[in-house]
Amino acid sequence: MSTKPIRVWLAPPGPNPWKVVLVLEELQIPYEIKSIKFQDIKTKPLIDLNPNGRVPAIEDPNTGLVLWETGAIILYLVEQYDVVKKLTYGSLQEKSHVQQWLMFQVSGQGPYYGQASWFHVLHSEKLPSAVNRYVDEVKRVCGVLEQGLTDKKWLVGDKMTIADLAFVPWNDRLDVVLMCPAESKFDGFPRVKAWHESMIARPSWKKAMDTRAKLMDEQGLMWNGMPKDVSNMEEYQARIRAEKDAKAEAKAST
Repeated sequence: MSTKPIRVWLAPPGPNPWKVVLVLEELQIPYEIKSIKFQDIKTKPLIDLNPNGRVPAIEDPNTGLVLWETGAIILYLVEQYDVVKKLTYGSLQEKSHVQQWLMFQVSGQGPYYGQASWFHVLHSEKLPSAVNRYVDEVKRVCGVLEQGLTDKKWLVGDKMTIADLAFVPWNDRLDVVLMCPAESKFDGFPRVKAWHESMIARPSWKKAMDTRAKLMDEQGLMWNGMPKDVSNMEEYQARIRAEKDAKAEAKAST
């Protein structure tokens, strides 16, 4: 019996859904994308799937499973579909180390890069102390990765795994996070630079980013996820509230 496509719910701007898409592409698992707008993330039908109101979430018709949180989704995909262990290992030590680095990504890289992006790019008020704190944490995370890649090409063992792939989407926008030229975003971290560039050269990443660009354009969004005529997140959120209020008033009048 052929594998039915897994449905991936996402909003195209954010990095997290593309971690899942990247794994799906690498494992050649059939999937379909349900693209929604940022303002619809905390509304039905998504919150019926993920009460936390975040993306991605998946629906797997092959097992009947609904799942959210990228770390959980990625672990599920390799456990259920990576029978040849292309992106993981079978041995206790190596498998545990893969999971260790994946947990570091979801608890360390993602949150700190996200906060740095918020205060550096999206927040309307510039708060130097907040910017400095999170930029320092981003650089610390890069330092941990640099040390982890000492004398080796991949974080665990002798092949690329989910431990490596999970870091790609956030590292790819490191220049935005740090507000620096793209060519200097990995300055001081040569091993991280080589590691990252080896992964974004893969067809899986190129296809994922082509898909993202198309979905962003369909929603009229800039690179930072906001509409092309909006300058900061507060303005965007005010527009979303106004649209929501207008819909509520229209519904009440009918």
